[in-house]
Amino acid sequence: MQHTNPKGESKLLPACTLPLTGVGCVKKIVSDLGVFDITPDGFVCIEYAPGVTLDEIKSKTAGRLTIAADVKEMTL
Repeated sequence: MQHTNPKGESKLLPACTLPLTGVGCVKKIVSDLGVFDITPDGFVCIEYAPGVTLDEIKSKTAGRLTIAADVKEMTL
């Protein structure tokens, strides 16, 4: 998925703003910027896309974000 909407706003938000059909079903998100585990404490970046910096990911993520200690660049 795209990490941001067409206006450049984050799609990874602090809380879901859409009607919920399955609470707790999603465990991982893969965006054009990286791979994120979903935890009770927020998003955990476990991989980042080639050419993307962690600072870029931080600036484009509205929800609580932590970077995994063993974060690595994605292999394509």
